[in-house]
Amino acid sequence: MELEEVKKFCLELMETSKAAYLTTINSEGYPITRAMFNLRNKEKFAVFTNFFNGLDNIFEIYFSTNTSSSKTEHIKNNPKISVYYCDADDFKGVMFGGEVEIIDDMKLKKEIWEDWWTQYYPKGVDDPDYTLLRLKPKMAEFYSSLQKIQFKPGID
Repeated sequence: MELEEVKKFCLELMETSKAAYLTTINSEGYPITRAMFNLRNKEKFAVFTNFFNGLDNIFEIYFSTNTSSSKTEHIKNNPKISVYYCDADDFKGVMFGGEVEIIDDMKLKKEIWEDWWTQYYPKGVDDPDYTLLRLKPKMAEFYSSLQKIQFKPGID
């Protein structure tokens, strides 16, 4: 598979995976992986499609999370993370890695907001416990069957 085909497949996988798997490193140095809302999923989060289509880096990743969460604490201590998207039925996936940023820009938080998230953030978009994470990946690995292709995701 050519690199451009791989990148296209990876983007499609990001847009269709039901969840994204975020791995952080805890204070004892162990990896902690958890499923996260895949905000790029065009079926579940169609409202964000234009936002993601407007990014300079097509592989840029955002998550909503609680400011008070353990993952946010892990990131403050060590911003190196990985994010994995997969098609479990076909054993295909892509892992992105890099240093994540904690974003508290209100304009951006309003762009990436769903009203039903008040179950997690009762005070709405202004809730101090609502924050965003942004990953501009520095590396990627695509897996399919017995094939593994590494590439540097960047501005395309």
